[in-house]
Amino acid sequence: MRNESKEYYLAWNDFAAGKMIKPTVSIIIPCLNEVNNIRSLLDALRVQTYPSNLMEIVIADAFSTDGTREEIGKFQSQHSELKCKIVDNPKKIIPSGLNVAIRNSRGEIIIRLDAHSAPNSYYIERSVQDLLDGKGDNVGGVWQIRPGNETWIARSIAVAASHPVGVGDAMYRHSDKAASVDTVPFGAFRRELVGKVGEFDETLLTNEDYEFNTRIRKQGGVVWLDPEIRSNYKARADLSSLSKQYYRYGFWKWQMLRRYPGTVRWRQLLPPVFVFSLFGLFVGSIFKPYILLALILEILAYGLILMVVIFPRAIREKAGWLLVGFPLSVATMHLSWGTGFLFSIFTFRRREILT
Repeated sequence: MRNESKEYYLAWNDFAAGKMIKPTVSIIIPCLNEVNNIRSLLDALRVQTYPSNLMEIVIADAFSTDGTREEIGKFQSQHSELKCKIVDNPKKIIPSGLNVAIRNSRGEIIIRLDAHSAPNSYYIERSVQDLLDGKGDNVGGVWQIRPGNETWIARSIAVAASHPVGVGDAMYRHSDKAASVDTVPFGAFRRELVGKVGEFDETLLTNEDYEFNTRIRKQGGVVWLDPEIRSNYKARADLSSLSKQYYRYGFWKWQMLRRYPGTVRWRQLLPPVFVFSLFGLFVGSIFKPYILLALILEILAYGLILMVVIFPRAIREKAGWLLVGFPLSVATMHLSWGTGFLFSIFTFRRREILT
């Protein structure tokens, strides 16, 4: 535990011994077929340093078929000291699951988590304290990205998913400084905030956190990143699932940005610009063969840049596989995200024309 964390833990004990009444907390978790991950999350919540009698866990399950509910039931029977309940999420999408869980929760403070995550032991304490200290209207922390399994490509994906070249200026993936930010993963907020800004947008299949935080900021609120609030997060284990994930991110990012064009960031434009340039050069090379050279040079330059970026780490960690796995992972993320973004624009414009 870092020195700052130790100091915080001691300060919290002083707070706990005082006369202030600590608020009740509801941890809300959308879930679908997470039998391999749900127990590690629940175990992490069981050992939180926040009083268990002031916590409840509300899992919005989208009718899992892999034994997830049975695994949750085992946890409930083994650890009755921590309130944990399952509610149905009939729409089977993340934002509806969050809303259903909120409606079925009772805590004064709501903390949103993901079934792929495992928060550190003082995650809830720190989140609550930041809210009590008025640091933000929605507070969150940093992801510590972990591999989906121990294969070389899974480890490469985990590195790419936490590297600025892969994710741009998404501070919650690599920052070590507390700051006001655009968004945080998950987040902790007072219940009354939902009444002020509204529930999670159920027309978005992803980016619901970013959109929720955008509404907070547009109403003058603060989204606060505290790097002492940390959780482990399992990245995708293979390029196929990574591609599907980032295509979905890109597709729904455009749907969010067209509602809030002022929130666009440079990191969100680079992947679609890159994909568009590749497509343009490819089409041009059909009519002008010499343009094929420009296409090849762009691809080679892109790959070379990625290899140069990761080369020092590959040498330092004696991980030669990174020289292949990192470029493949970053390219999968950029190309999938950019393609999803562009396809979202195309389908939206096409729908506008047809209507």
